[in-house]
Amino acid sequence: MSVSVPGRRSSTFTRLLRHGFTDPAAAERLINLPEMASVRSDSVLLDALGAVADPDLALRSFVRLVEAQEPASRHVLLDTVITAKPLRDRLLGVLGASEALGDHLARHPIDWQALVTYEAVDLHPGVEEFERGLADATDPVSLRIAYRRCLLAIAARDVCGTIDVAQTAAELADLATATLRAALAIARTAAPDDAALCRLAVIAMGKCGGHELNYVSDVDVIFVGEPTDTADEGKAIQAATRLASHLMRICSETTVEGTIWPVDANLRPEGRNGPLVRTLSSHLAYYQRWAKTWEFQALLKARAVAGDPALGEEYIEAVSPLVWQAAERENFVTDVQKMRRRVVDNIPVAEVERELKLGPGGLRDVEFAVQLLQLVHGRSDATLHSGSTLEALQALAAGGYVGRVDAAQLDDAYRFLRAMEHRIQLYRLRRTHLVPEQEADLRRLGRSLGLRTDPVAELNREWRRHASVVRRLHEKIFYRPLLDAVAQLTPGETRLSPKAAGQRLEALGYADPAAALRHLEALSSGVTRKAAIQRTLLPVLLGWFADSADPDAGLLGFRKVSDALGKTPWYLRLLRDEGAAAENLARVLSAGRLAPDLLLRAPEAVAILGDPEGLKPRGRDHLEQEILAAVGRAETAEGAVAAARGVRRRELFRTTAADLIGSYGTEESPAEPDTGALVNQVGNAVTDLNAATLSGALRAVVRAQWGDTLPTRFAVIGMGRFGGRELSYGSDADVLLVHEPREGVDEQEAARAANTVVAEMRRLLQLPTADPPLLIDADLRPEGKSGPMVRTLASYEAYYRRWSLVWEAQALLRAESMAGDADLGRRFIELIDPLRYPAEGLGEDAIREIRRLKARMETERLPRGADPTLHTKLGRGGLSDVEWTVQLIQMRHGWAEPGLRTTRTREALAAAHAAGLLTTEDAQILDEAWILATRVRNGVMLVRGRPGDTFPSDGRELAAVGRYLGYGPGHVGDMLDDYRRITRRARAVVEVLFYGA
Repeated sequence: MSVSVPGRRSSTFTRLLRHGFTDPAAAERLINLPEMASVRSDSVLLDALGAVADPDLALRSFVRLVEAQEPASRHVLLDTVITAKPLRDRLLGVLGASEALGDHLARHPIDWQALVTYEAVDLHPGVEEFERGLADATDPVSLRIAYRRCLLAIAARDVCGTIDVAQTAAELADLATATLRAALAIARTAAPDDAALCRLAVIAMGKCGGHELNYVSDVDVIFVGEPTDTADEGKAIQAATRLASHLMRICSETTVEGTIWPVDANLRPEGRNGPLVRTLSSHLAYYQRWAKTWEFQALLKARAVAGDPALGEEYIEAVSPLVWQAAERENFVTDVQKMRRRVVDNIPVAEVERELKLGPGGLRDVEFAVQLLQLVHGRSDATLHSGSTLEALQALAAGGYVGRVDAAQLDDAYRFLRAMEHRIQLYRLRRTHLVPEQEADLRRLGRSLGLRTDPVAELNREWRRHASVVRRLHEKIFYRPLLDAVAQLTPGETRLSPKAAGQRLEALGYADPAAALRHLEALSSGVTRKAAIQRTLLPVLLGWFADSADPDAGLLGFRKVSDALGKTPWYLRLLRDEGAAAENLARVLSAGRLAPDLLLRAPEAVAILGDPEGLKPRGRDHLEQEILAAVGRAETAEGAVAAARGVRRRELFRTTAADLIGSYGTEESPAEPDTGALVNQVGNAVTDLNAATLSGALRAVVRAQWGDTLPTRFAVIGMGRFGGRELSYGSDADVLLVHEPREGVDEQEAARAANTVVAEMRRLLQLPTADPPLLIDADLRPEGKSGPMVRTLASYEAYYRRWSLVWEAQALLRAESMAGDADLGRRFIELIDPLRYPAEGLGEDAIREIRRLKARMETERLPRGADPTLHTKLGRGGLSDVEWTVQLIQMRHGWAEPGLRTTRTREALAAAHAAGLLTTEDAQILDEAWILATRVRNGVMLVRGRPGDTFPSDGRELAAVGRYLGYGPGHVGDMLDDYRRITRRARAVVEVLFYGA
């Protein structure tokens, strides 16, 4: 023993520090205990401790084990540890990795001898060897002790590298099998009468069934029972249920020796609501009639492990064909992916980044993906029928269903993540999948995986690297082989057959797999640089397309854009190098018809998707400046208006793309949570765009016929949604047209000029071209279709003074000057303000008239056969209900409340609430309904490419509208239910506020 000098560290302290101890002072005290006298100066012990995951933990546990020995056997342990390297490595390796097994050895100090002898058969024990190890157990306590002793041997082989992570998982599953058999034997011994009545088979599921169990995990099982030859079936199933319940308690309950693991039977038919034990025929009846997709996915790992072996095999033979037919079910892949998303969504936000099993890039991602491919291709290839993830991955690679390099990378990542999971659980034998946060825990974890230079930094780096591989796995294992199947690249590489590629595309949601394969072949075949870049891009794009309601349309649109821009050097470079551009393009192309139609008319607009500022709408001033400059460069009115319409088409594409990407979200940025902001963005952008286009058309027509100056001042007044800045994609431009003769100009000449301008603007804006038309609708003018298209300001004044009806004053609430002579537009607004905001508000007669008109509109204008609960404009609680309610408030109180003097529905609603004219709850209900109805109209236009006021009847189009509104696959019913619920509440508010009910 070294002598310490005050103020100086002892040589032992320094050696301990050098050997990796983090608390050398405590370690030195332990080594200096009398019980350690015979080994404290032996460098062999220190060297061995320095090699384990946690030297401090290993020494503490070893000292406890030494202290627990009888004095006579203590020197045997110490001598054996010093002289026998295999035992030394195994024992100290376990003690340095598992505090829980150290506790077990302190309680049962002779169990260290289980690590002494290692014959060849001990290196890879199976179920029989573990059964022998548990044979003396006669009750739950002795079973736990024997189980821990067997577990000790597995952990020793694991931490010493005698077995790899897959062999460790298989041995743990074999030990679980032996334990279930021993527990059932104890249960049968305790109830011999029950045992005589029934045959009971225990089917392992999940990781136990797949031969890939963790150190601490629920053991998932299903129980199958049948009566013995003479027994009554009902009594036999009751007896089997009692035996199964006792088996579960034997394994799960906490005793003085703790617990083994929970036995979970919730994967059985009907889950925890169903009977614990069923007959084989009852199982089959359920699976054939009621089972959901996930239940067949779970059965992929089913394996008979205990009880009646013949009955167990009958069960496996009976359910196996059903498993391999699951991929033919409607919405199969959607269901599986939806379940995966639900798992991720249920992880607490604070734990997502540390979740090793369920988080993005975690173990479950690999397992789900491998199982999905097994179920898709296992229908026609029995080599894929394996419950083990790693064996199945190997078989998928051998069959060409997954690229060999990709499979090797995933195998490596999965093994590393499973090794992390094993070591995390081994420490305290607790069921957890969270990567620890404490430095000491991370250090022990890193060292246990062989990372010794800088364990914490190396561990984090390796973990993130492997998780990144897994996160890219859908691209790797789903889509790349599809390309290889058509691109015919590396000679000798096993590829997907056309049939297998078609099966996979169909399973992933492609309605026409043959056409999809033709598109892939056209895009990716050949040895050109363009084809090589496409082969890099397509696997990722295919995944994004498959995540939409119409993957076929996305792929077809991409082919068309690529054909149009294929020779343009910047196009593929943009998609390859600008991370957001490719995903944005995939979202836009697969979300419906409108955005792709706009893009395909001028594909170069795809550049917008790669510019970080590209999706922001341009303001009115910017648009007018660009359009008027384009008009100025044109030689004819037709050319000028065509240029203005070209700008409008490009900006409509920008607006639709921003709306879709904001609604869907991307991998880098989530969907916009404020749907009202999306509605406002669309309304403002389309309104500014249409106003600027009208300004350009007006300038073009005037310049072509009159030069710089029209004989009469001319203004365009926006009405309806145009004036309210609430335009949808398919809205017409509702307008009033006003003019005022210039000084010295004859009124008739001025009127002819004004009417000529209107007629020519309408003609040019509707000419059939590649650009969408802009329809000018002036039906809200005085006298409607019977009145003149354009009037002087004086004529409007005379009409409104003498003839104006209450509905016309209501329509003027949305009037706003949009184009032309700004001063004339301002004076028109001043003229109509007293009509729309009457002094002292509306009289009772006017209120009754507005209510009568609204009621008549509800009964007469709703299209025949339309569902009034789903019509966004005229239906219950729809746009008309909310807008008429808000407008009635404006006309009654606008004279006294300046905030109500706005053309915008949501602004007026907020002002009415601020003025105390309606409650917070009523304002929120009306606002929510109005936003939702507007979003549905926008969604219908985006999906169908033409306007509509109700939900589409086509299933795929309806699903696409649902995705736009934020509803995942399979939730169309929820969307319609939510729409009806929200608008029903709005109608109840309308009944009170508008009708005075």
